[in-house]
Parts: sequence; structure tokens; C-alpha cells
Amino acid sequence: MKNNISNLIFVGRTKRRRRYILVTSFLALIAFALSWTMLMLGNTIYPVQDVVRVLLGEEVQGASFAVGTIRFPRMVAGVFAGFAFGVGGHIFQTMLRNPLANPNVIGITAGSSAAAVFCIIVLQASNMVVSIASVFGGLATVIVIFLLSKGSSFSIGRLILIGIGIQAMLNAVISYLLLIGKHHDIPTAMRWLSGSLNGANMENLSPLIITVLLFTPIIMALGKQLDMLELGEQAATSLGVDTNKTRLALIVSSVLIISLATASTGPIAFVAFLSGPIAKRLVGVGFSTIIPAGLVGIILVLASDLIGQFAFVARYPVGVITGILGAPYLIYLLIRINRKGDL
Repeated sequence: MKNNISNLIFVGRTKRRRRYILVTSFLALIAFALSWTMLMLGNTIYPVQDVVRVLLGEEVQGASFAVGTIRFPRMVAGVFAGFAFGVGGHIFQTMLRNPLANPNVIGITAGSSAAAVFCIIVLQASNMVVSIASVFGGLATVIVIFLLSKGSSFSIGRLILIGIGIQAMLNAVISYLLLIGKHHDIPTAMRWLSGSLNGANMENLSPLIITVLLFTPIIMALGKQLDMLELGEQAATSLGVDTNKTRLALIVSSVLIISLATASTGPIAFVAFLSGPIAKRLVGVGFSTIIPAGLVGIILVLASDLIGQFAFVARYPVGVITGILGAPYLIYLLIRINRKGDL
């Protein structure tokens, strides 16, 4: 009897592992294909061999500028920002056990955006200052939300409602800054707020790339503890998880990568909101969905950018397309949660 149960457990785990590997590999393949598509497509379509030659440092007439200077930084921005939004959103949704508890909805992205817009319009600061302010804005917003939601006991529903209120307040601040801004600064701020990969360059992307590469291993190392936090505070503690330290490390890591992604590309709407649920649905249970969520984020950003560039007569920023994709899901989720009485 015991042997039969052990065999069933082993078979089930093997199937789940096989599904995880297949899904993750498939998502990585799609992300890779979209990356190459972004490098090849534009006003002029370049073949794969020309793109490879440019990436290897050869001088190819026309392609060197189009691919090396414009398309490659745009693709890198989409990859790293998409991964950061996907992973960061998944962490908050899993840790707080609610699909609404993501950076877009609870105001973290709005905090980064308000700080960045203040630097653009009022201080007329450099891109580096905007990036630093965006990070501190996101961290400050997280601290305020958690302090206000603490009360006598921690409540996820209270945190989400306070976060939504903070987001509304910060959006009002952003609107005021746009109202008092100088005419030549407003287009820059509006383009940034829409969430766009336009104008990306490798120099400005360096902080985002370094931060994602540094903190992703830390987040992955805490993957098991993150899954235990999803079981609840008492269950995680009984399993030996230091919930306070784990939550702090995950919050700091995710806010840093999200804030720098926001500073680099603007607040690309709903990528953090959609990536985690899609990844969980595809991967299933039993294995961490951190990397799949990041890959889904990359796919959403790159695919939406391609749609915005080539599917319509006019060209639209990537944030407009992701907003169109994410808004119906947000409405559906709010209706479902309201029926269950979770808020």
C-alpha cells in the first residue's frame, strides 16, 4: 500500500515537472522568436544573416544603424522591463494571496511614476536622476501602504483598498504636475506615462539590466519560501519560514526591479497584473512560477509593441495595447472577487 502511494506521488511529481519544463521552454522559445522579430521588422525588413552580422559587430550598410542603434535597445528594453514587471507582479500576488495585489493596482507603479514625472517637469532632471527618483518613489509608496494597512492586525483586503486610494491620490498629483508643466516638457512626460519603448538606448538601460541580473537569483532562491507564504502566515511559520525577513527581501527586490523598469520604459499597463495568473494557469501547481511569469511578461511586452507598431495605420505605444488587453480582465476579476466577498 505504501509503495503504491509512493509510486503515485512520484508519477504525479514527474508529470508536473515535465509540464513545467515543457511550458517554460515553450515560453522561452516564443520570447526568443519575438525578440528576433523585433530586430528584423521595421520600415526595412532585414534578413536573419544581416541581423547576426550586426550583432557580431560587423558594419552592414543601413542595418547597422537600424538594428544596432534603434531596434536592439528597444528589444532589450522590452525583454528586461517585461521580465521585471512579470516577476514583480507575480511576487506581490503570490505573497499577498490576491490577484489584485499587484504593483499597478496598489499604487507602487504610481509612486514611481509620480516621482519620475516630478523630476521631468519640475526639476528637468537627467535620465539617471529620474531613475533614482523612480526607485525611491516606489519604495516610499510601499512603506506608506504597509504602515497604513497594518492596524491592529494585517489585512490583505485593507492593504489593497489603501493601495487603490494611494494610487488615486498619486494619479491626481501626476495630473497636477502635467497641468503646471511647461509645454516642451509635457510631451516627454506624457510619452513616458503611456509606457513606451521608443527612444530606448543601452546607456540608460544599464541600471535596469544590472538590477534585474542581480536580484533575479535572490528572488529565485526565495521561490520555495514564496510558495509557502501563499499558504498563509501560520502555515509558513510552522514550516520554518522567517516570514518577516522573507517578505522584506521579496518586497525590496521586486520593488527595485519594478521601479527601474518603470523608470526605463514608463508604467507599461497591466503586464504585472496579467503575467502571474497566465503563468500559473499554464504551469500548474507544484513548481515555482517565477521564471514563467517573467517570460510571460516579456511575451506580453514584445508582442504588444509589435502590434502597436505594425497592426494599425497609426503607431501606438506598447502601454496602450497592454492596457486594452488588461482592462477587461481587471473588470472580470473585480466582479468575481465582489461576488465571493473577499474585499
